[in-house]
Amino acid sequence: MVHRYLLLNKPYNVLSQFTGERSLAPYVKVPEVYVVGRLDADSEGLLLLTSDGPLQHRLSDPKFAHPRTYWAQVEGVPTEEAMEQLRRGVKVQDYITRPAQARVLESEPKFPPRDPPVRFRMSIPTSWIELMLTEGRNRQVRRMTAAVGFPTLRLVRVAIGDLRLGDLAVGAWRDLTVGELKLVRGQVNRPPHP
Repeated sequence: MVHRYLLLNKPYNVLSQFTGERSLAPYVKVPEVYVVGRLDADSEGLLLLTSDGPLQHRLSDPKFAHPRTYWAQVEGVPTEEAMEQLRRGVKVQDYITRPAQARVLESEPKFPPRDPPVRFRMSIPTSWIELMLTEGRNRQVRRMTAAVGFPTLRLVRVAIGDLRLGDLAVGAWRDLTVGELKLVRGQVNRPPHP
């Protein structure tokens, strides 16, 4: 069997599954592919899909700590202290997150407007930050930014390891290039996180 490896730019308010309302089915009509990891309905951006079960399992297993990069529009202007907390790890619920790479983006990314639009308050500015995580707990980015006092308004995953969202249109998908497939297979061969 020849496996398929796809990148999809998941729209807002779509679930990372192929059944039920608001599913990926209208966007990806390739049989027998499954989502590697997930994005919440209110998150947007890069999803990897494949028919390669062992690769899907390996990339989804948290013990292998595959990096994922998010751009988050947050309420307010994050302080250096808040960014340092994100870098060290933040207590959310009953655990402390792994350290993350975190930085404030110098300019607003050129994403298409979201439908429905993000709520804005005239008296509170917004900023965009980048977070690179090596764990993927439920709603983790949103919980982390809220814990340091800067709630997430919009969340877009822009990278999974070395795979990049680039200019892939919202709702569009494409096959991985030969070079990207080599990068993915290289990630699979990394040792587990201690």
